[in-house]
Amino acid sequence: MAEQYDYVIVGAGTAGCVLANRLTACGKYTVCLLEAGPPDWNPMIHIPAGFMKTIANPSVNWLYQSEPCPGTNGRTIPMPRGKVIGGSSSINGLIFSRGQKMDFDVWAQKGNRGWSYDDVLPYFRRYESHENSVDNKFRGQSGEMTITDLKWRDPLCEAFIKGAESIGIPRNPDYNGAYQEGTSYVQRTSTGKLRMSAARAFLKPARKRQNLRVITNAHATKILLDGKRATGVAYKRGGVSGRSDEVHASLEVIIAGGTINSPQLLQLSGIGPANLLNDLGIEVVHDLAGVGENLRDHYGARLTARAKNVDTINELAHGPKLVGEIVKYFLGRRSILELGPTLVYCFWHSDEMIRNADLQISFTPASYNEGKQAKLDKEPGFSLAAWQQRPESLGYVRARNKNPFEKPQIQPNYLSHEEDRRVLLAGIKVSRRLMNTEALAPYFDYEGYPGAHVQKDDELLDVARQRSTTLYHLMGTCRMATETDPTAVVDDQLRIHGLQNIRVIDASIMPSMPSANLNAAVMMIAEKGADMILSKPPL
Repeated sequence: MAEQYDYVIVGAGTAGCVLANRLTACGKYTVCLLEAGPPDWNPMIHIPAGFMKTIANPSVNWLYQSEPCPGTNGRTIPMPRGKVIGGSSSINGLIFSRGQKMDFDVWAQKGNRGWSYDDVLPYFRRYESHENSVDNKFRGQSGEMTITDLKWRDPLCEAFIKGAESIGIPRNPDYNGAYQEGTSYVQRTSTGKLRMSAARAFLKPARKRQNLRVITNAHATKILLDGKRATGVAYKRGGVSGRSDEVHASLEVIIAGGTINSPQLLQLSGIGPANLLNDLGIEVVHDLAGVGENLRDHYGARLTARAKNVDTINELAHGPKLVGEIVKYFLGRRSILELGPTLVYCFWHSDEMIRNADLQISFTPASYNEGKQAKLDKEPGFSLAAWQQRPESLGYVRARNKNPFEKPQIQPNYLSHEEDRRVLLAGIKVSRRLMNTEALAPYFDYEGYPGAHVQKDDELLDVARQRSTTLYHLMGTCRMATETDPTAVVDDQLRIHGLQNIRVIDASIMPSMPSANLNAAVMMIAEKGADMILSKPPL
């Protein structure tokens, strides 16, 4: 006989961990949390620099690939997603970035009541504990998620920031505070020495409660429905040949599988575009055209430079020096093992007429071999990456067939929109200005990639098509919108339009892209979603 709980959550990623904590906190309700991946025991998860090892590790990663994309000259692009307790919060670059006020105000202006910046700010504040908070109006200090300012100081980073000031880009003490624009050392979901994943912050304390059951290696295969009412989830434990089982929900089923897995599971369950489901031979239970559509992602162009007169992370990451860094880390001393992929953020605009930053540029005193983020150069180098904050190009996620273990089609359609091409080109040019400032001149030897000889706009765009890649910020495939919107999947209470007792709560519900990495906003969405489920008044 299938087990029964009040709530069943599919996915123990960022959102699922927050939800499991909040729904069990009062002790009144029972919760079952299903996760397709294993426990978060891999030590590379917990060491900040371990992302270099988890980004392509099949034991903790779905290892998705995009479809060939015209905007990337037909390339397929790796799209890693966490397949482990904590989800992508266990393998990401640890960056904590909320986005701008206007991002959330636009959500509300599109008809999503209760999702303006003023509405969501209390939920950001509730979960975070920011050690250096200077303005309690914007930052939280008593939440479960530890947010630390990067304490690493490097001559290249300081030169980059001074160079930015010289061309009119100011320092910003807190890009998650009153305004985003400017340069700043990054804020991180980290204690300093250890990654603070959603699993560590939210799920670990919740697992002590008797009303929570977590089932790992449990791949959800279908949402169980009685007419238009969700009643539970079918899953297999232990892979394709594993044992089939079911878990039932007396109150609600909550889909928190993420931007790729959530729409695929809905489609496999007969919830999605009727034409797609008919083509796949799946019975149409609920025709909902928006499921899997509206995919957006940040697409970044990376520039590298050879450095001189300074030591960079490159040299420290090889041979005997790397051994020394490992020893220093475990002795509690400063070490590159404490670092993520980015040290400094720059938020700026592509045009002087734009007053809300539409460009994001990252700086790191390291450079990657042939653009591969898991392999550093051996010679001294630094890199900048630029991307448009609010991409307009739209893609999709679609099941390939009835097999729940078959990876879906992921088509991001990068650079298909003219505005995306314009802003990315501007970002490359701003990056070059930053690379060639007087402050960086003592350390700048020459531009490695694409090289100073590449100057024309069409050449730069072609370089971006050939070598640029995802920033791993996929969202939007179960879009929150009013029922009259043909792309809508969930309403402003995160309930699937036309169905009962089922919600989607993860990055897939975002109506449009926040100007940020997504982890912070996903935690906010889960916080707010939990209060909606529990019928609590808004904060």
